[in-house]
Amino acid sequence: MFNSPFIIPVVALMIPIVAIVMKHLTQMRAMRVGGLSDGAAAELSGRAARLEDRVLQLEKILDAEAPGWRSRA
Repeated sequence: MFNSPFIIPVVALMIPIVAIVMKHLTQMRAMRVGGLSDGAAAELSGRAARLEDRVLQLEKILDAEAPGWRSRA
């Protein structure tokens, strides 16, 4: 059917290439499942931003009510 002498080396090269690609794809999927989802990462980022705003507000209040509080810490 195929009389070409190049078919065996081509197939021999394709098998490891496909195996390497599949291995990396499964590792990427495993990391995605084990890591944070996009929704969870966005929620944590939002919470961090709100906490940062609260800290800034508290620092403003302390600056107004107790001006030397930073030097005492």
